Amino acid sequence: MTKLAPLAEIAVLLYPGAQLGAAHGLTDLFSVANLMVKRRLGDAASRLRVSHWRGRENGEGAERVFDSDAGASGEPDFVILPPAVIAPITSDEAAPLAIWLKERHARGATLASVCAGAFLLGETGLLEGRPATTHWFYANDFAERFPNARVNIDKLVIDDGDLITAGGLMAWTDLGLKLVDRLLGPTAMLETARFLLVDPPGREQRYYSVFSPKLRHGDEAVLKVQHWLQATGARDATLEAMADKAGLEPRTFLRRFHKATGLKPTEYCQHLRVGRAREMLETTTRPVEQIAWDVGYGDPGAFRKVFVKVTGLGPREYRQRFGIAAIREGMPPEDAGSLQSANP
Repeated sequence: MTKLAPLAEIAVLLYPGAQLGAAHGLTDLFSVANLMVKRRLGDAASRLRVSHWRGRENGEGAERVFDSDAGASGEPDFVILPPAVIAPITSDEAAPLAIWLKERHARGATLASVCAGAFLLGETGLLEGRPATTHWFYANDFAERFPNARVNIDKLVIDDGDLITAGGLMAWTDLGLKLVDRLLGPTAMLETARFLLVDPPGREQRYYSVFSPKLRHGDEAVLKVQHWLQATGARDATLEAMADKAGLEPRTFLRRFHKATGLKPTEYCQHLRVGRAREMLETTTRPVEQIAWDVGYGDPGAFRKVFVKVTGLGPREYRQRFGIAAIREGMPPEDAGSLQSANP
């Protein structure tokens, strides 16, 4: 029986520092997707070809080092840049691979990155003016290195057609399932997710991200206010009080604060308060109303609106997902009991 040509080739680029676990995980995910389709539709079903590529030693482009269709040739339809293990790739390391990626893109390939893989994608220049996400931990560094990219770390996956970026370190599962959905259809995607026991795409990174304020901006007056807000939990942080702490006129303070932090003072205070509320929701059983009061909101309704705006979840939903009750599930009774007593 003649072997049908694959529907598409998905290449995983093993750049310097790339996480091999994610590369092999993606390979397995696409293999499972092929299996699910074959079981449902038979040998005539469409399938995906997976290959691994590595930069050539002479610095000229990349070459296949693994191929699920050994002996086949052609251009990849998709190129995935997996997460980095320790730190994002440097500009010097990225330069030759960035050229190769731009050439693949010019020939019709869709480029996709996961986590810090977005830094290699950014070096191609293709993210200029385009929406993109990366791991929340690297958000500030990414914005400084690629100021013309439209960074949105609230999103776990941003599918912008020919460019796809995924944020979290483990978001390769979300990206892989999104490609399965695009190429093999939603039924295959759901079957693959069910087989692997992972959530289908649709999560948001802001459920998990921690507020990481910019502190290395060089504006001493603004930094002084930031330190004060951190120490006081942003309670009683009126515009007048912040401007006075900075020794600036309110309008001047507003302009300099936004330039330094990327946020308006009100937004910055909301992030700080919600960050403290998240910690309480995760580690205590205090009523939501009490937590709202503790972080500076006299109106629980206003607190809930701000909490949803920042995290994408309501306070009670957040506690159900990340609180100690969720953590206790599956723990031995003695451990669960000690955890409860330690968090009144």
